[in-house]
Amino acid sequence: MTKRPTSFDIAQLAGVSQPTVSRALRGMKSVNVQTRQRIEAIAKSLHYAVDKNASSLRSQASNTLALLFFEEPADDDATINPFFLSMLGSITRACARAGYDLLISFQQLSGDWHVDYQDSHKADGIILLGYGDYETYRARLDHLAEQGTHVVRWGAIGTGPAGITVGSDNRGGGALATAHLIGRGRRRIAFLGTTDARYPEVSDRYHGYRDALAAAGFVAEPELQIDAVTTEAAGQAAVEELARCGIGYDAIFAASDSIAIGAMRALSMQGRTVPADVAIVGFDDLPSAQLTSPPLSSVTQDTRNAGEALVGTLLARLRGEPADTAPLPTRLVVRASSGG
Repeated sequence: MTKRPTSFDIAQLAGVSQPTVSRALRGMKSVNVQTRQRIEAIAKSLHYAVDKNASSLRSQASNTLALLFFEEPADDDATINPFFLSMLGSITRACARAGYDLLISFQQLSGDWHVDYQDSHKADGIILLGYGDYETYRARLDHLAEQGTHVVRWGAIGTGPAGITVGSDNRGGGALATAHLIGRGRRRIAFLGTTDARYPEVSDRYHGYRDALAAAGFVAEPELQIDAVTTEAAGQAAVEELARCGIGYDAIFAASDSIAIGAMRALSMQGRTVPADVAIVGFDDLPSAQLTSPPLSSVTQDTRNAGEALVGTLLARLRGEPADTAPLPTRLVVRASSGG
């Protein structure tokens, strides 16, 4: 080799990526011992020396925060949960007020975002929105915590490493929606959404549904819970499943507005009227909730304060200060779909 060796040369010889070489030569724990030793040996044989000036420059604060969106499952392509888009304005404003730039990135959960992104030093801290199966996601969160990454995420309070989760009162919101339907005289209320603990926000909404039923003296019937995750297609499929099984019901609490909108489509196809035959309440209060026919009642989350809380919590972590992660309150917006 006649030219000065680079980290790319080492990567080629070691059979790894250049970022892995960079992490190994900085002693990062994200690279296993055997790989790090192999890389160090190749670097030594090539008389490779780390550029101390560049390394120092990379370690300085960037005055930038990164916002990482994660893909949602869809039949045709990856999408971003529309609820998270509603937070974008408040996150951007909160960053600007604090004097930080905001770098926005769309990520695949299957990628190595949990390793490569912070190591690139593009940002001083990371805000995470969306995660799919929490059991898979949790391992990567733990990895971030181990390597000292400054990160805050939107999710169910109490499910992540201490102090890095901001979220809404999902259980309270589920109780609000269900109590409202009971107050409208509905007695067989279907819940469309998973109860799986791998999706803790939706699971919390289901527990709120059960709380309200119990408070009214009713028992949650297993046959009235149909799995549905996130999408309109899932909501439509859930209502079709209820019909296929011959299960009677007079109301639906859907774990998201997207699920509720799909459910309304299926009911229309079955010749059933909302709210006369079936009253419906969703969750998230997306802009599209006002455009359905009839307009959709929904539990709204405080997206303005949510964005400010995410940024404020992350900046507190950067300063080494404690941060309050109490759940943000939810409220019910009543429209025609629930007979309101």
